[in-house]
Amino acid sequence: MVKIEESWKKALENEFDKEYFKVLTEKVRDEYKNPSFHVYPPGKKIFAAFDNCSFIDTKVVIIGQDPYHGPGQANGLCFSVSPGIRIPPSLINIFKEVHDDTGNPMPQDGDLTRWARQGVLLLNSSLTVREGQPASHSGIGWEIFTDAVVEKLNKEKENLVFILWGSHAIKKGEKIDRTKHLVLTSPHPSPLSASRGFFGNHHFTRANEYLIKNGKTPINW
Repeated sequence: MVKIEESWKKALENEFDKEYFKVLTEKVRDEYKNPSFHVYPPGKKIFAAFDNCSFIDTKVVIIGQDPYHGPGQANGLCFSVSPGIRIPPSLINIFKEVHDDTGNPMPQDGDLTRWARQGVLLLNSSLTVREGQPASHSGIGWEIFTDAVVEKLNKEKENLVFILWGSHAIKKGEKIDRTKHLVLTSPHPSPLSASRGFFGNHHFTRANEYLIKNGKTPINW
């Protein structure tokens, strides 16, 4: 039985019964049990993105690639790290853009739980990863599952904001109905690409303007 927030459990119940998900579950269990390497995030935080942002409350979706693969970094929310963990370069750039775009001060830590609890689904394409091996759990079934999540939101919700940074996230959002939702795209916030159009994208104010226009509470970024 998958332990996940109740409204997500209901929304995705058909997915959990599919053969690929059963195979994925076994694979992930085996990976976590393997004594020769660590897997992140901690097992109980695999579905943290969903547990901190219910299907009902989701207003904004930010898509990342896979969890951070360093010790103590991944906390189940894309781009986020727990308090006390050094803020990674991409997240520093995200906070810089938030500051330049909204005037909000740079946060003291990199924990984005505060965004998730306001209705921001911080979804990675893969929900697990081996330590020191980026994309090591790509292709084992997570992408099928997270595609289904995006499709469910696309079909059953209205006036969501999808924020897609970098080619991987943009590709994942190709099927989103632009007549029902706002889709914001730009280069990735990584230091390798942030100066090519991530800085100055104004995604945070643009998201809030759209939410307000559609009668929703804006996000305090």
